Amino acid sequence: MLWIILSIVLLVGIALGSFFAFASYQMSKIPAMTFEEMLIYTTKGQSDAVITVGTIKNGEISYTAYGENGVVLPLQEEMYEIGSITKTFTASLLCKAADEGKMNLDDAIDRYLDLPEKEYYPTVERLITHTSGYKSYYFEKPMVSNFLNRRNDFYGITNEMLMRQLGKIMLEDQNYPFKYSNFGFAAMGAVLEEVYDQDYATLMNTYISEELGLANTRLSDGSDGLQNCWEWAESDAYLPAGAIISDISDMMRYVQIQMGEEFDYLSTAHEPLANVEATTGNYERMGIRIDAVGVGWMIDEENNIIWHNGGTGSYNCYLGFDKERQVAVVVLSNLPPNHRIPATVIGVKCLKDLQDEVDSVQE
Repeated sequence: MLWIILSIVLLVGIALGSFFAFASYQMSKIPAMTFEEMLIYTTKGQSDAVITVGTIKNGEISYTAYGENGVVLPLQEEMYEIGSITKTFTASLLCKAADEGKMNLDDAIDRYLDLPEKEYYPTVERLITHTSGYKSYYFEKPMVSNFLNRRNDFYGITNEMLMRQLGKIMLEDQNYPFKYSNFGFAAMGAVLEEVYDQDYATLMNTYISEELGLANTRLSDGSDGLQNCWEWAESDAYLPAGAIISDISDMMRYVQIQMGEEFDYLSTAHEPLANVEATTGNYERMGIRIDAVGVGWMIDEENNIIWHNGGTGSYNCYLGFDKERQVAVVVLSNLPPNHRIPATVIGVKCLKDLQDEVDSVQE
């Protein structure tokens, strides 16, 4: 019996070792791939795949949709979940609030939120740079039924639950190491609700349509017919972290607004607030860097790229731009984040190609 158990353990170990060796080998080939090869590989055999890639170069906006095996599709406006790129919208509204004198980045969040008295709460700046010490999320009872019903993990988590967690968590007055926090942005959304005296859903949808002028971008409410999308309730606390849906035209206009800093307050968003040096080994191999964080934006200082990505259960996306060279890329994919080559890797490859093209012309 002992030998049988040892043999099974050995076989499992060999199988796992072989799997990880194969996965590592496959990953090692990605950096050498061209942008087109990445698209073909990612969409191979995926009959429902629609990856839309938009670029800005020399002031011109263009975009192309790719289907199964990288075949170019007729242009049409597909709706996508943009996941955590939602955080850049929340951050932009935050910059507007600060510009209007409604709040300060160095204020502790209990200045705006009705929280239990405690020696220390993080500042707004620490929330938006993911240096507050908060985890990505904290367990709440709705997560059990969400898991069993294959629903968005954050569905049904209310502001009351958020406030209770904020009151319980004990942190020290310091900049913690970078830890990407959906919970932190949920708290940031609660702060904005108090500052503007309006619920986040109404506040953000109004900001998107009236300030940014984006007609097809909004918080998901389940009425758009989007396939396999996350379900959200209008009062969910985590809306500010990842609930927006959009299409390529609006996202290209959005990156144009950001890169051109068409509103003065957006320049604040792109300046490094925290040097985090959070580039992992896998990220570096794929050409992705997080050297610093601005107001909600990841900053690759080595390659002069300001970026963010996003992922839900069935979608993943990337948005990045170079203010100096005035080039930008948006990748919207209806494939899960863990499917072959994610949008972030494809997007970075495309953006660096654009940078090289601009540099070669200037030389």
